[in-house]
Amino acid sequence: MPFGVDEAGKGPALGSMFAAAVHCDERSVLPDGIADSKRLSPDRRETLAATLHEDDRIAVGVAEITPARIDDPETDMNSLAVTAHADAIADAVAGLEFDGREAVTGLCDACDTDADRFARRVTDACASALEAPIDIDARHGADDESALVGAASIVAKVERDAHVAGLSEADDVGSGYPSDPTTKAFLEGYVDDHGELPAFARESWSTCQDILAAAQQTGLEQF
Repeated sequence: MPFGVDEAGKGPALGSMFAAAVHCDERSVLPDGIADSKRLSPDRRETLAATLHEDDRIAVGVAEITPARIDDPETDMNSLAVTAHADAIADAVAGLEFDGREAVTGLCDACDTDADRFARRVTDACASALEAPIDIDARHGADDESALVGAASIVAKVERDAHVAGLSEADDVGSGYPSDPTTKAFLEGYVDDHGELPAFARESWSTCQDILAAAQQTGLEQF
């Protein structure tokens, strides 16, 4: 499978979700040490991501889904994950030449409980963007099984980490995940100071809604 795709940041309450696609004809050109990004240190991920971007034999594509799109009531996270995967694939293969008689094949880390359904949806989303036919598979845990998907997970995670690091110059926002005490403390402090959520919060997430509601209730009680 010449390309692999994965995402980072589907579940956080802060910031964008990113997907990355990594394409290469020979998997032997991938740098040593590729693994699921969660198994690697931040420094190792950054080193590997830089190597992937710099190697002309490897094509890398990245897609971003912003909080505004995530909060849109007309969509849902599974659909946005499909869009992100398809956009990352299109970005990765945009400058490549394919034999029109052969299908472009790839593997996604499934972002749906039904992996086959996710594969079909990404295939359909890619169909209009690619000149060549496309054949996509999706599996749960593909970032552990496939070096290409592992490489994509590294790129997506590095993009997401850099994004989170740039969200606030003055405060530590943590990882952005609802379970992170630093993230929760940041949100509570921001709402206390400003009376609203930060622009990069996912307002539709229950964590954000609960913190905002609690602050508003406290304000009413004080009044």
